[in-house]
Amino acid sequence: MASWSSAFLVFTFCALLISPAVSLTCSSQKFTKNQVYANCVDLPSLSSYLHFSYDSSNTTLSIAFIATPAKSDGWIAWAINPKATGMAGSQSLVAYKNSTTGVPVVHTFDVSTYASIVPKDLSFEVWDKSAESGTDGSLTIFAKIKVPADLAAQGTVNQVWQVGPGVGEDGKLEKHDFATANLKSKATLDLKNGQSSSGSGGDTRVKKKNIHGILNAVSWGILFPVGAMIARYIRTFESADPAWFYLHVFCQISAYAIGVAGWGTGLKLGSESPGIQYSVHRSIGIALFALATVQIFALFLRPKKEHKYRFYWNIYHHSLGYAILVLGILNVFKGFSILRPEHKWKSAYMIVIISLGGISLLLEAITWVVALKRKSGKSTKPYDGYNNGQARQQPLAM
Repeated sequence: MASWSSAFLVFTFCALLISPAVSLTCSSQKFTKNQVYANCVDLPSLSSYLHFSYDSSNTTLSIAFIATPAKSDGWIAWAINPKATGMAGSQSLVAYKNSTTGVPVVHTFDVSTYASIVPKDLSFEVWDKSAESGTDGSLTIFAKIKVPADLAAQGTVNQVWQVGPGVGEDGKLEKHDFATANLKSKATLDLKNGQSSSGSGGDTRVKKKNIHGILNAVSWGILFPVGAMIARYIRTFESADPAWFYLHVFCQISAYAIGVAGWGTGLKLGSESPGIQYSVHRSIGIALFALATVQIFALFLRPKKEHKYRFYWNIYHHSLGYAILVLGILNVFKGFSILRPEHKWKSAYMIVIISLGGISLLLEAITWVVALKRKSGKSTKPYDGYNNGQARQQPLAM
């Protein structure tokens, strides 16, 4: 019964996939100085918009980028990446409000890597930089850019945009979120046709992150707990022997296989993201993989029940099992805090865990009742036999 309920919850958890819609609004936006641009596009993420005009005769790109910072004192950024599609290697225009005057300012940043984001002149000319704030909390970056000759010849540029939570006193930008919307904030800007199209690279990376999250949530966060529940509660019932053992082994080996796949995707994502590190999440993941690998060997080292070392094997097996159980669930929530998916994903997982916890409490009570009845039955039998023997022998003594 518990295994069927858990399987249903797993499939329910994996089925929750909904993509938010984006409304078209850039055509209705106006500027305080009545600037006019030939084209405008609603960018596909972070509720951002780009107005632009391109003069092919002198390869000048005029832009107005509109976005809302992650927090009221945060920053927005729009960039061109001359050689790649992501933020690393991009030449960025960043706007935020001056902490003293509250007036929006624009600075240029060279994002050579995620670990090195420094104020610096860009590799191409930029002039007429300015910024203004909107009544809705948004910021707008205005600028004119001399498009490099090689990019002008191909007629397209790789654009990247981002929003962040704040700026330090030293002018250092606080790290932005790495949620799905943040990771998808990249596209190709067609200068000649006035269009912007999202590249598949961002979508592919987001898919990899989602696969990594689902694999690990199902393995470490659901299947391992279900396998532990089977071993602890189902084996109490004599009629379930040895079926409970094979169910337990099936759950744990399946969880391990899925967990290894999730661990592998995590390593791949890490290798593709230089400068981005989640030390706690990664360390717990490595510990989980190591403990689970050792735990799998318990299947081959399992002594018979009557063996003198079985007691020590039980301690080893149970200790590692509970450690994996706790670390697995903890790391799933760490993953949620990093990936920042839609709230329904976290809610669905919490429902699964709460349901498994409720089933465990119910089974805990049932197994204690069964165990106590079995113990009381065994303890009274010799006593009753002795009394009956004495009662039968008394008439003979007389």
